Amino acid sequence: MKTYTAIPAEIEKKWILIDAEGVVLGRLATIVANILRGKNKPTFTPHMDMGDNVIVINADKVQMTGNKREDKRYYWHTGHPGGIKFRTARQVLEGNHPERVVVKAVERMITRNSLGAKQMTNLRVYASAEHPHEAQAPTVLDVKALNPKNTRSA
Repeated sequence: MKTYTAIPAEIEKKWILIDAEGVVLGRLATIVANILRGKNKPTFTPHMDMGDNVIVINADKVQMTGNKREDKRYYWHTGHPGGIKFRTARQVLEGNHPERVVVKAVERMITRNSLGAKQMTNLRVYASAEHPHEAQAPTVLDVKALNPKNTRSA
């Protein structure tokens, strides 16, 4: 029995729409990362971009368990001595670009190499319910219905 390896002509990419309203951030990110990598397909090939295109809407309404909204910090450095800075998850979600919380969560679950960078280009995250990809006729994936733990109960 031979191991199956996909070739670029066999790769078929679909469009998937996910509504992030009320969904726990980490669980959403793992589902999106698996779809972007293509691990949900039986033809998965590790060294190829097999994943589908994912559209995430309502990213500003994503939930976090525990005190992560206040305790989770996003760090960056200015390049100057003593220039480490941070923002909490609440500050990012209430700021001008709340979709960055979802993008960062997914980005950190994708491999950190050129293939991971290519796979991240297949992710589109929008803070509101409107998106410009209606022409692609995306199929809706209901993340809330997959597992009751995907939504925050409290």
